[in-house]
Amino acid sequence: MTETESHRKKFERELSAGTVSLVLLAVLAGASEPMYGYQIAKRLEQTADGVLMGKQSALYPVLRNLCASGLLASEVEPSVAGPPRRYYRITELGRTVLGEWGVAWSATRNFVDVVLGELK
Repeated sequence: MTETESHRKKFERELSAGTVSLVLLAVLAGASEPMYGYQIAKRLEQTADGVLMGKQSALYPVLRNLCASGLLASEVEPSVAGPPRRYYRITELGRTVLGEWGVAWSATRNFVDVVLGELK
């Protein structure tokens, strides 16, 4: 791996760490029913083309943190095809926070776009 690739990968990890919670809330806000981790990972895989997500297992600590913060709720349900599954849904607080985070994300993205545009 070149030095440039190493810096890019580090930047992508740091950027991902700051956006995964936002993306998870958005996915669950758009879902018509609660989703379990694998479903969420597959939805992100289809949408993000691998840009944000590394390993599927990395989602679970973020999901747990969002639950602990009251932004998501979860229930464990038995599965006929294997171990029980934990289903996640966004709470009303989560929807409110998602709206605020969306505004902050847009402002940040616009700022970065302006600065990067000035470099061209």
